[in-house]
Parts: sequence; structure tokens; C-alpha cells
Amino acid sequence: MRKNFGAKPWLYPMPVLIIGTYDEKGTPNAMNAAWGGIYEEDQIMICLAEDHQTTQNIKATGAFTVSFATADTVVPCDYVGIVSANRVPDKLERAGFHTTKSPLVNAPLIDELPMALECELIKFNEDGICIGRILNVSADERVLNGDGKIDADLLAPICYDAVGRVYRRLGEAVGHAFSDGKKIK
Repeated sequence: MRKNFGAKPWLYPMPVLIIGTYDEKGTPNAMNAAWGGIYEEDQIMICLAEDHQTTQNIKATGAFTVSFATADTVVPCDYVGIVSANRVPDKLERAGFHTTKSPLVNAPLIDELPMALECELIKFNEDGICIGRILNVSADERVLNGDGKIDADLLAPICYDAVGRVYRRLGEAVGHAFSDGKKIK
């Protein structure tokens, strides 16, 4: 028997995305955004409220980065989500994050977060959905496997559990995509 909970924003897994931007003066900023995902093959979408400094920065610069929060960065990643740059302009520094300018877009890469999508703004929809074109995915060598590919176990990305209001580390591989289903063809 199932229990009904009504309409809730519960989706598993919900990635914990850290959106990096510069303001018009070049000051780096980041925010934690759980509501986002792939929109098209080379596009990402993120739900952003108009009053976020991040939203204003993206509109001003036309660029942003999307990094993945990791198991070892839970505290600073949560911090940049609960503190507004509108009130605490140096929140990245307080979080202990350091940045390097992306060579492709006018947005910061957060050194402590080992994987990032470097994006240019395509548009904001009327309902606050930011759509960006992914120009590059960059990853620190510390999260690459022997074949030079990103290893999810080394990356240790976390997801947001909206039901329990906790962050969870992604688990072990349980199958092979586009392959295991062939067993029942």
C-alpha cells in the first residue's frame, strides 16, 4: 500500500549545484542551488529567484559556472546556500573557498570543488529558469581515474534529500546504462 504526500518537490537524486558568478566589479560569488539539471545536450537549467545576487550577476555578465558539492565540502557548500551575498558580500572567503577565473567564461571556478561546468547565459525564462550553454566541463586531476575520466567515487558528489532535509553521498554503481536492459529484449 502506498502513502500519499501530495505535491512536493521531492526528486531523487537532486544534485547540489554551486553556482559561481562575478558581479560587475569582478567580485566572486557562489550560491547553493538544488533545483537544476540538464536541459538539452549542451545546456543546463537552474531555477533562480530574481532577488538572488547570483541572478543579477548572471544577467550582468552573461556567464556562470556550475560546480558539484562534494562529501568533503558539505559545510562550506551549505553555507553559501544559507547566506546571501546581498548581506554578506565576502561569503566565499568566509566559506574558505578560493577561486580561479575560468579561461572560457567570465565566471569563477571554485578551487575546492573539483568538477565544474563553464556556461554562458542563453536566457532567463519568465518564470526564473536560467538556461545556459555548457562550453566546457573541467575536472581536477584528483577526481580522474586511470583512463583520465571523471570517477564518481573520487568526486564524491552529494545530493539533497528534500524529505529528510539532509545531504547524501551518491552510492555504488548497481548496473550499466544502455546495456543491462538488453537482457530482457
